[in-house]
Amino acid sequence: MALQPAAGARDLNPREVDSNRWLCEQLAEVYRRWGYAEVAPPLVERLETLEAGGGIRDRELVRLASDEPLGLRPEMTASIARAACTRLASRPRPLRLWSSGPVLRSAINDVGQPRLEERLQSGVELLGADASQALVADAELLRLLLACLRQLHITAEHKPTLLIGHHGVLSALLDQVPAEQRLATRQALVSFDPLGLAELQLPAHQRQGLQQLLRLRGDTKAVLYQLEQLLGPSELLEQLAGTLHSVAATAAAQGVRLQLDPSFQPHFDLYDGLVLKLVCQGPVAPLALASGGRYDALVARFGGVAGGMGFGFDVEALRDLLGTEATAPQRRATTLVAYAETGQLSEALDQLEALHHQGEPAELLQCPSASREDAEAIAAERGCAACHWVAS
Repeated sequence: MALQPAAGARDLNPREVDSNRWLCEQLAEVYRRWGYAEVAPPLVERLETLEAGGGIRDRELVRLASDEPLGLRPEMTASIARAACTRLASRPRPLRLWSSGPVLRSAINDVGQPRLEERLQSGVELLGADASQALVADAELLRLLLACLRQLHITAEHKPTLLIGHHGVLSALLDQVPAEQRLATRQALVSFDPLGLAELQLPAHQRQGLQQLLRLRGDTKAVLYQLEQLLGPSELLEQLAGTLHSVAATAAAQGVRLQLDPSFQPHFDLYDGLVLKLVCQGPVAPLALASGGRYDALVARFGGVAGGMGFGFDVEALRDLLGTEATAPQRRATTLVAYAETGQLSEALDQLEALHHQGEPAELLQCPSASREDAEAIAAERGCAACHWVAS
């Protein structure tokens, strides 16, 4: 019999479970304040939905052996967008939805073997804002993200950086490259691959400009100025500037650094507008805590007439950042109910439930104890707050 979980899956101890649940509850409290309602997308979906129109690579999906092509969700946006355009289609727009639960992805380990990646995710989706409302929706989601950080007490000491990019800006920059070179150029920029850029068959001045673009990231105002020099004044840059302005003061007050990166794109290629990633300095290395973006084309694939925007937190990355012992409040210690003889079991169970009715956590000793002193020693060993002795 196998004694270890599947590669990539984990057994969580009670303290880790308590911490995960507490973090999800803290995030849910913020979501509800902002008017978001909870939904529960299915863990199992049709592969056509999970692939999100090619936005998620087939090799990252965990397939199921079944009569129809099914798999386990690698994220929740596609499932929620599908539900919003079908079962929730008659509800007033915009839809403000949140969810939490496990996501599972297929990956390859360092020695080329397949492994499962199981993570706990909590996030929001804002669906139904049309193109004219994109600035408002994007600004709302970014401010909601900052509100979540306040709720979790993530401050300047954690060195939070909010990376922001834009699919439209990147596409506009790539339009200046010959069509046959755009895909390779995009891959080199998104992967931050200067060697790949150097190998492209482009005029020297164009290659040099792309290499400068690869290094173009940092202060939002400075980067916007450089983008305007490259692209000229545009409605897209004006909208991006407006979105950034709507969150700049709040981010600065919380010690969150805003970084505009025109070549940044999240792991999944779902997005066609604003994209984001939140990174903090963990105990050992930087931790990616949240990511997301605008996905209007994905909504359109499910028959929706307006777009969507969302983000998701990696709950276990939050736990790693804040520390298991520092996140959830400690459980109340229980009272051990002990008894001397088997005939007293019924009375001991009555005492147990009496404590429960008083709101006190209590557990039952599974076998009679020779003496009260022995029972108290067992209670101390188990970390119980007290021992309730059922006397003869």
